[in-house]
Amino acid sequence: MRRRRIGAYGLCRDDEGRVLLTRSSKTADIAGVWQVPGGGVAHGEHPATALAREFAEETGLRIEVVEVSAVLSDLSRLGGPDEDVHTDRVVYRVRPTGGTLRSEPNDTTDLVAWVSPEELPRLPLMPFTAELLGQPVTPLPEPPPGAVRRPLPPLPPNAGQRFAAYGLVTDPDGRVLLSLIAQGYPGAGRWHLPGGGTDHGEQPATGLLRELVEEAGQLGRVTDLIDVTHLHSPAASGPEGRPMNWHSVRVIYRVEVDVPTEARVTEAPGGSTAAAAWFLVAEAATLPLTDVAALGLERLGR
Repeated sequence: MRRRRIGAYGLCRDDEGRVLLTRSSKTADIAGVWQVPGGGVAHGEHPATALAREFAEETGLRIEVVEVSAVLSDLSRLGGPDEDVHTDRVVYRVRPTGGTLRSEPNDTTDLVAWVSPEELPRLPLMPFTAELLGQPVTPLPEPPPGAVRRPLPPLPPNAGQRFAAYGLVTDPDGRVLLSLIAQGYPGAGRWHLPGGGTDHGEQPATGLLRELVEEAGQLGRVTDLIDVTHLHSPAASGPEGRPMNWHSVRVIYRVEVDVPTEARVTEAPGGSTAAAAWFLVAEAATLPLTDVAALGLERLGR
């Protein structure tokens, strides 16, 4: 069975260059592995809010989110012997603002520590943490036979959680690319940033470039990570044919198309994109826009 999970994590360093890490306890799926603090994003929760909650639980510290540092995805079978779990991980750079450092009592972590760069190679690290910290990435050990894996928390009834990647896409003339949401989908008739939900096992930036081809027939390159937002629609009306309690976490990238062509939708009929077009920024600002597109245009105007 395939499952999706969204997590938020904090990259925290002190004045000596040490990084704050937590160690998984015996009650975790894999014991003794170190990672940056953080955990799952609850349905309807902003990733930054989830991180503040998880950070306080695991370390005793209150934090301030400074900026989005990275967004990456990975696959594991830690949700159960028959579950293929795809985790989208939003990593923020954070700084402590208060609290007292302490280990988490009686839960999935049992130790928190400041770790120096010299100590990192000697620690077993979660693969995503090793990647973040520039360490060699090694596979996780298999749980021992008979180990009890913690099931993923279920979603509320008639609810969905979605991870999506969108692009603030421009060409050498400074035009911006937008896509028109088709009828029958939430936001129908509004112009949106190109992009959409990522596939199981797909990295966010890769999913965005795939969507860029499907929605507008353009080849682009990702140049920057702009922001991560979320949208909770308790009664969204879409292709499901009934109101759905949707929670979407959206990563927004800066994308450049060096050789633009006439925008055209290449995905199969019946998809969520009705049209795509290049616009001057001043012209795009007069269109009916989604919140993500409005945010993107605001960034271009800075």
